[in-house]
Amino acid sequence: MNDTDSENTFPALGQSRREFLQRAGGGIGTIALADLLAKESPAATRTLSPLAPKIPHHQPKAKHLVHLFMNGGPSQVDTFDRKPLLDKYDGKTLPVHYKTERKTGVAFKSPFKFQKYGQSGIEVSELFEKTAECIDDICLIRSTHCSVPNHPPSTLEMTCGDPIQTRPSMGSWLVYGLGTENQDLPGFISMTPSGYPGRFGPRLWGSAFLPATFQGQYINSEFKNIEQLIDNIRNKQISSSKQQQQLELLRRLHEEHARRVNDEGPLESRIQSFELSFRMQTAAAEAFDLSKEPKHILKLYGDTFHGRQLIIVRRLIERGVRSIQAFTGKGIPWDHHDDIILHRRDAGLWDQPIAGFLKDLKQRGLLSETLVLWSGEFGRTPTVELPAPGTNKGLGKGRDHNNHGFTTWLAGGGVKGGHIHGATDEFGFKAVEDRVHIHDLHATILHLMGLDHERLTYRYSGRDFRLTDVAGEVIDSIIA
Repeated sequence: MNDTDSENTFPALGQSRREFLQRAGGGIGTIALADLLAKESPAATRTLSPLAPKIPHHQPKAKHLVHLFMNGGPSQVDTFDRKPLLDKYDGKTLPVHYKTERKTGVAFKSPFKFQKYGQSGIEVSELFEKTAECIDDICLIRSTHCSVPNHPPSTLEMTCGDPIQTRPSMGSWLVYGLGTENQDLPGFISMTPSGYPGRFGPRLWGSAFLPATFQGQYINSEFKNIEQLIDNIRNKQISSSKQQQQLELLRRLHEEHARRVNDEGPLESRIQSFELSFRMQTAAAEAFDLSKEPKHILKLYGDTFHGRQLIIVRRLIERGVRSIQAFTGKGIPWDHHDDIILHRRDAGLWDQPIAGFLKDLKQRGLLSETLVLWSGEFGRTPTVELPAPGTNKGLGKGRDHNNHGFTTWLAGGGVKGGHIHGATDEFGFKAVEDRVHIHDLHATILHLMGLDHERLTYRYSGRDFRLTDVAGEVIDSIIA
């Protein structure tokens, strides 16, 4: 072939063969670049998959959030906030008056002993003596307060940022803002025993007005068998290949419908949910299988409900799940109006598993990238709750709800370990120093995860909503 022939091979395109190859070669590079940019761009990744990883607003300190939820309201003065003056005034009227939800009486000292732990020398109750071994990795926030001293609204506020209105859960906001690393597992998982939290449970891991793709996957974590952990995880009627064919048909039907009605959002969420459910049949079964965990790890966590629960949490973190909730149990177990000594029972269920979890994360190099939040929905009063029909049995050894000041803590994920932030008053009722509202706590968590709480918004019903509503300040002093 002569030069003339080669120069006129593509006359219809108005270019020579050499020009065509040069441009085509450049096009291949452009395609590759476009693919890379698609993986980097938040807007583009939503087009590919709503759960695909997205670029954070700033460099994150943590990649995963684990919320250990002590539903019922643990007492701060019996766990992480010792008040010596309660010993002095025990059984006596306090020199200050506190407004409480129910009638309370005299000062009530803690029946539990405290001692100092770690290089930081922080005092912790005997209820959490094993967890206290990790106190140098824990940041206590002793000045937390919330809006309402009642279980449903306070639980909603702690998990979703609002005590009344239906709002997306914090886990849903995180997956919406950041995506998740494992496309075969949900980005947000809620490990909750059956029966809890009753009438408002699904709202605690729901996505509300965010697309349904970002809602949490409920796991009944009281069971060991994968079929009981996750309903309908296996299809016993048809094979995997047949399911795949069904999914492809559903996708084509949904896409055709979306073209006709010009409303892709809900349909795309439905398609994504179907496809994720299909992929989970293999990925979830492997992630929840503890049979290959070595004996020393099982012993570290303890062969209990919460021990198994937190081993699974660690396995989910290893597999890139973004956010995980772990609840205590059915009902509101920490809610001890009549006898605070029952805190020993509930703390006993958590103490070794939490210690094992923190130690295991640290030895695997995962604690530095995992932010662990420990909280109830509120705290309890330093005064004894008086007998009242329908509330308690009249033992006179319990404490009422208290939203004015209580302890939460954070560990790992860029927080200062062995650190105490804020304080309650001398009797442990009200936050008085460096007060932290739930909005501030959420703003700080989002910041540590690489998100600006004021920029993480979603337009709904004519308004830009966010997890922290119109409030919230990042607690800079607890960030390492």
